[in-house]
Amino acid sequence: MTLLFDKYHGCGNDFIIIDNTKGQVDQSQLTVDVIKGLCDRRYGIGADGLMIVLPSSKADFEMYYANADGRESSMCGNGGRCIVAFAAAKGIIQSHNCNFDAIDGLHSATIDESGDVSLGMSDVSQITVHGSDYVLDTGSPHYVTIVEDVEDFAVYTEGKSIRNSEPFATAGINVNFVEIKDGKYRIRTYERGVEAETEACGTGVTAAAIVLSEYYDAGLSIPLMTNGGLLTVKVSSVVDHTYTGLLLCGPATYVYSGAVEIGE
Repeated sequence: MTLLFDKYHGCGNDFIIIDNTKGQVDQSQLTVDVIKGLCDRRYGIGADGLMIVLPSSKADFEMYYANADGRESSMCGNGGRCIVAFAAAKGIIQSHNCNFDAIDGLHSATIDESGDVSLGMSDVSQITVHGSDYVLDTGSPHYVTIVEDVEDFAVYTEGKSIRNSEPFATAGINVNFVEIKDGKYRIRTYERGVEAETEACGTGVTAAAIVLSEYYDAGLSIPLMTNGGLLTVKVSSVVDHTYTGLLLCGPATYVYSGAVEIGE
């Protein structure tokens, strides 16, 4: 089967995206091993994950997401922003406002005149204090720790250690290292499923922003610098420590289109 795809990235967090809204693709051929191979940076296309746009009876489309390990995963924030840009470019959506169904429920999104995508994220009502760190779910599970000098921090080693520690080892957790310096915020993330540091993580940025707002007086519009660029999280309301109306905002960049043969 010839598989047509587009490559997108959100601040360097990159994705293979496939349109299957009309049943163009035999998804039975997109096995865990095939997806893992497509995401491989030496022998495949190379990506942090793969997404498929599917038809939906309750939204403009449905988003299927698999990590670079080939397995279906929880919500991906930058992936959600990129799939909206892809859907607009392919004419799957007809306006700059849309909604789509994902593994954690419905999401709304808006594309502005510059092409940046603002994605509505799930409400967050629980933050667990874990020693001096924080654990919360923003569509994916996240561990947030505040560090000094994040540029020289051992993100891979420390992230892998936390991700594989109890009680997180079985399901895995994404680990975010955040530096607060001169009123600015810098973040680096180790992602489960990729099992490495990624250039940016949308749900991780969202988790970090909530922690910064809740415990570090960051306010309700929180810009965070990732390895790949700036992402901003905006909060509409906080009532009884419940964060609602969350928006993840930033670029969703087209890289190239291609075709690859899979299967026999």
